[in-house]
Amino acid sequence: MESTVFIANLGKILYYLLLSIITLIIFVPLLVVVFAAFKSAPELASSSPFSLPISWSFKNFIVVFEKTNMLLGFLNSISITVSSVVINAILGAMTAFVLNRFNFRFKKTIFLLFIVASVVPTYTTEVARFQTIKSLGVYNTLFAPLIIYAGTDLMQIFIYLQFIEKISKQLDESALLDGASYFRIFRSILFPLMLPATATLAIIKAVDIMNDMYIPYLYMPSKKLSTLSTALMTFVGERATYWNELSAAIILVMLPTILMYLILRKFIFAGLMDGAMKE
Repeated sequence: MESTVFIANLGKILYYLLLSIITLIIFVPLLVVVFAAFKSAPELASSSPFSLPISWSFKNFIVVFEKTNMLLGFLNSISITVSSVVINAILGAMTAFVLNRFNFRFKKTIFLLFIVASVVPTYTTEVARFQTIKSLGVYNTLFAPLIIYAGTDLMQIFIYLQFIEKISKQLDESALLDGASYFRIFRSILFPLMLPATATLAIIKAVDIMNDMYIPYLYMPSKKLSTLSTALMTFVGERATYWNELSAAIILVMLPTILMYLILRKFIFAGLMDGAMKE
């Protein structure tokens, strides 16, 4: 009995210890960035990264707005994010609808291709993707990242399939008897019922797009097409990096995604739980 209690207590201790370590790994770098954003360059060079700022000056944030067009970056980011999320949700839901409701010859092959695409590192196919974007004539335009982000992935297919599986096929059959087409069934019956999954996936996708720097920086090098994430490169040079200004810019870039997550986090958890539970 005592050994069982000891093992249970040891398990709780290890559990909370692991959570504490994960918390430190996440929040300690964030605190360093916050402290650096309110320090001057000399203070940052002479003080510890973990020391509190002396004056808590907002000068670095003012410099960020002077050096970069954050408003333009915000508008470009919002344009790409909203367009990509809408197209991505429609494509993902339609793909899951076809895979769940129809039996056809290459159904298993399509599933396999989604699995392979999720396993293969993206950067190994970058040359082929870059050549495709160039050949389409959309390089250095807002359409380049839009085409890349709009594609669906395995996680979307899985969550949508879980939702569609819970929707009775009798609804489809009744609608077909009333003369509705498959597109009408999807548009008027299934897609509205999948809104919890759509909201969850849209939020996750939007956060990923807003935080991504690689694709916008590679496919939209023009300053007129800069996004919130690529604006950070303004403070990174070949000879020097302005860490205090860069930290302030990082905080400004993080704010939209943090606010989005705090406001809509209940939809994320609700959608994931609903998608994981089958009746």
